[in-house]
Amino acid sequence: MISQQIVTRMSQGSFIRKMFEEGNRLKAIHGADKVYDFSIGNPDLEPPAAVLHAIRSLAQSDLPGRHGYMSNAGYASTCAAVARQLSGKSGIEVPSRSICMTVGAAGAMNVILKAILDPGDEVLVLAPFFVEYLSYIGNHGGVPVIVRNDPETFLPDPAAIRKAITAKTKALIINSPNNPSGAIYSADVLRGLDAVLHEAPRTIYVISDEPYAELVYDGQTVPPTLACIEQAILCTSWSKSLSLPGERIGYLAISPRCEDYDNLVSAAGYCNRTLGFVNAPAFFQRVIEQAIDARVDISRYEERRNLLAGILRSAGFKLKIPAGGMYLFPQSPIPDDAAFADACARHHILLVPGSGFGFPGYVRLCFAASEKSILGSAEAFQAVGREFGLI
Repeated sequence: MISQQIVTRMSQGSFIRKMFEEGNRLKAIHGADKVYDFSIGNPDLEPPAAVLHAIRSLAQSDLPGRHGYMSNAGYASTCAAVARQLSGKSGIEVPSRSICMTVGAAGAMNVILKAILDPGDEVLVLAPFFVEYLSYIGNHGGVPVIVRNDPETFLPDPAAIRKAITAKTKALIINSPNNPSGAIYSADVLRGLDAVLHEAPRTIYVISDEPYAELVYDGQTVPPTLACIEQAILCTSWSKSLSLPGERIGYLAISPRCEDYDNLVSAAGYCNRTLGFVNAPAFFQRVIEQAIDARVDISRYEERRNLLAGILRSAGFKLKIPAGGMYLFPQSPIPDDAAFADACARHHILLVPGSGFGFPGYVRLCFAASEKSILGSAEAFQAVGREFGLI
């Protein structure tokens, strides 16, 4: 018999995966071109030319031992390349030993949570949030404490965070650009968070989940977390910026300013091994090392954002244009966002209720879909708008 904890978690499930599976069912019945699937953040752009070149070059290489084990933290040369890039972006000198190559950003988060949490330690989670954060915290005996962001800006509320901090608070998870809202936390916002955390009765680590940091629009930038927050620990991947989600390659970066830095670095390598990851994929560590400065064509996503936002607005939806990320997060026309998502599915539109992100009353749509699918959805959205009296 399986764990009762897992039974409970599975029954709660993930709205994202449920809608993704519903999309597969509808596509089998009606055909993929008649279903408009905005449910999951699965980039459809191919990796950049530099990545494809590195893959071909490495696949043809006769370098011995290229598929073997290495240090649990990753190849020294790959860690050094990541550290150099982070140092240049942040202005903070990041040693190579600060880097632990991981199985995606999710692997990085599980590694650091395992490293820092004792049973009952609390982790602040800012809503709206990526729903799997709750599972990651629970995996390691932690207790999530949800703090709602400002509903107008989707930015952190310092007073609410201050009120949520207790003697058991061990970490705060932030995500900028945010999934699902697309909000970018400015340098002032990050420094404000740092100031609040300095008032706490114990050190609180800031775990910054940054897989969307390169996906920003309208000429905006994402400020370097390492420069703004003292106790910063970065978790990220190249899933979005290089269109490599299935390759599961990312890293953990521990700021050299973190309290107990040496032990944190040692614990990261240890937890990477004992959680069963052992090390990040060897082949793609080498790919990243060769193509670390490559990026997908971000303008393609910006065009799709604008296209889908225009379709939604013409159908009567209220939404804030996201500054970054891959998602639109409009208001649901009815309070029950899950019921609204079900209604959209009847029109062959797949989106995710905001309740799944701890922020009911909204729905999330991923605009990393083809232009053809986005354009094809316009008539269906018009029908939804009429059904709910939006137009």
